[in-house]
Amino acid sequence: MNKLKYISKCVCTALVLVALIPGCTANFEDLNTDPLGLTDEQAGSDFELVAAFLQQAQRAVIPEDVGTYQLTENLISDCYSGYMAAQAPFRSNSNNLTYELVDGWNSNVWIYRYVNVMNPTYKVMELAKSNTNFKDLDALARIIKVSAMARVSEKIGPIIYSKYNVSEADGSISYDEQKDIYPLFFADLEKAITSLKELKTVATSPQMKKADLAYTANNYDNWLRYANTLRLRLALRIVKVAPALAKTQGEAALDPQNGGLLEANSQNCFITTSVTHPLNIITSPTDWSDTRMGAPMESIMGGYNDPRIGKYFVPAKDPAVLNQFKGIRSGIDIKDKATYNGYSELVRFPQKMQLMVAAESWFLKAEAALRGWTNAGVAKTNYETGIDRSMEMHGASAQAAAYKNDATSKPKPYVDPKALTAGQNDVAATSPYLSTITIKWDDAATNDKKLERIITQKWIALFPDGEEAWAEYRRTGYPVLFPVVVNLSAGRIPTIPGVRRIQIPIREYNTNGPAANAAAAKLGGADTGATRLWWDVADKSF
Repeated sequence: MNKLKYISKCVCTALVLVALIPGCTANFEDLNTDPLGLTDEQAGSDFELVAAFLQQAQRAVIPEDVGTYQLTENLISDCYSGYMAAQAPFRSNSNNLTYELVDGWNSNVWIYRYVNVMNPTYKVMELAKSNTNFKDLDALARIIKVSAMARVSEKIGPIIYSKYNVSEADGSISYDEQKDIYPLFFADLEKAITSLKELKTVATSPQMKKADLAYTANNYDNWLRYANTLRLRLALRIVKVAPALAKTQGEAALDPQNGGLLEANSQNCFITTSVTHPLNIITSPTDWSDTRMGAPMESIMGGYNDPRIGKYFVPAKDPAVLNQFKGIRSGIDIKDKATYNGYSELVRFPQKMQLMVAAESWFLKAEAALRGWTNAGVAKTNYETGIDRSMEMHGASAQAAAYKNDATSKPKPYVDPKALTAGQNDVAATSPYLSTITIKWDDAATNDKKLERIITQKWIALFPDGEEAWAEYRRTGYPVLFPVVVNLSAGRIPTIPGVRRIQIPIREYNTNGPAANAAAAKLGGADTGATRLWWDVADKSF
């Protein structure tokens, strides 16, 4: 097994093109040569090509390739988060959604980001070691690397990070346990933040302007704010298992001396894509028509009379539910694709991918304030500002005041008139899987109820970022979602509390066996979808 195991032949040989080819993920095998056929001198002499490495990486944090997106996002986290549901009975209903996890789908989570993020960011960071002009690109590379690889770890657990491109004596590439990965994430973010703090008062370099696919102005300041907000996100992720580290990192992110967080929608981080948004193809009746609104979205947003629902979804065309916002429950028996074809499609998304928005930042601050972290401000103010930012982002500011003061509306029961057995998919008002949380902030509520409010509203505002929504659901238990109706895991994954992760890819056991087996042995359970990640503790109380 050669040293550059995790650099694919697919990041190939269009050597002088400004844009690389991000979609190829086949033949992921050993290659003990420069992954791009370039010497460091050649790459370093042309900042446009180096910037292209970072363009490729940014476009792979959330895959822009539609096939890859469907496998890595839509048929995993988009559905597990409650945002969406498949309308097609993939593999005769024996698939991820019914807990018969499909390795051939899920392995793309691993492959795509190692090829298209770890590879190019590694190259940029190596080049920056000997080129002081690339200090800004080094910072961006570290931020993008953490952004992407946190998403991989939050689906699988242990990943290859600190030992990337370093072979052991037996030729294997070692994994980091998840408890060891978060300090590595924070270290990379700290280095990036330090660099960007030094650069934020100077003019943006030509190479940064070329590399940056998110911002057209204030590049250093905006990426600094993004990095701090990402740091706060990851700090709260580990708050139940490493409270001291979480507090230290969270307060560093909140410290205004470190550059601030995303605050306004003008600072939202969207990556410009080279193709249409994958969800446009996956939902469109004239394209793949494979996904529809999830039943929890109908229940929560519909129960709240949320004005954003029409910004996310299209009213149903099916005569049985005509002009309603109608979702599908995930993990059910589906007769055929046509059954739910007329349920609510997703709206058409612009040609950009959402990495993080200011609304999330305010909800993160709300939770941090609840936990008493320094510089977090007031939980109520942050919570309401998070709602305001999301409403503003979706053109619903006029309805924000009434929405925030609604102390009675709750998620509504769900009825599926298309179920193969009448009532089988319904969720009644008395169901324990139907939340009773209202919208208006209540200072007298318990911290658990306050957290449920914060996370429920953050869940709404994060759409369509199913990866982050599913991670937060597993961390907090909120919002309250519906369990699967059909569980085909043969007992490997209990219906309650549901799937917690996806497995280490089989190809890793086949090609990197010693390291994969060592990583699996430290999971704390079998390498199945039932084993909790390090930060996903059973006790969800505040």
